[in-house]
Amino acid sequence: MNNLQKSAPKFPARLIMTTPAHVLAFGFGSGLSPKAPGTVGTLVSLPLWWLLASCVCLPWQVYATVLAIVCLVGWWACARSSHLLGVHDHPGIVIDEFAGMGIAAIPLLPVLGWMREPHWLWWIAAFALFRLFDILKPWPIKALDRNVGGGFGIMIDDVLAGIFAAAILALALIYLPVF
Repeated sequence: MNNLQKSAPKFPARLIMTTPAHVLAFGFGSGLSPKAPGTVGTLVSLPLWWLLASCVCLPWQVYATVLAIVCLVGWWACARSSHLLGVHDHPGIVIDEFAGMGIAAIPLLPVLGWMREPHWLWWIAAFALFRLFDILKPWPIKALDRNVGGGFGIMIDDVLAGIFAAAILALALIYLPVF
């Protein structure tokens, strides 16, 4: 978290929930949580990704399309919301966490063949790994977080945290016994 985020002003919910960009960027209000908005935003995104991943009637392309839409709309919403607020990467902007969690959960897609429907412990692992990488920001995540601006800059660190989490989760699924 950079200095701008630590000193980010608090905006009333009635302001945040007035524009489509804010509603999307603030994760439909989940980013308004006074404590750990990133974690709350990630938790709120879990049912979406679980539903899309576990619904065997949907092809994997639906998951990929929704994830791509979340990333692209998130890019726009982050840019617009941070511009309107005058704060780059306000802590309440959590659509990037929605995208990162969706990426982290990719190894849990049944189409990959590791399991028909992942045990709930794998979902907890995906959540924990994503939050770990999002909070610790190992290289190159931290470098991108500090040096890339705009909506893309807000999104890219969480996208990478999701990729790192997905890679570790995929290795765990291959080498650890499946529940």
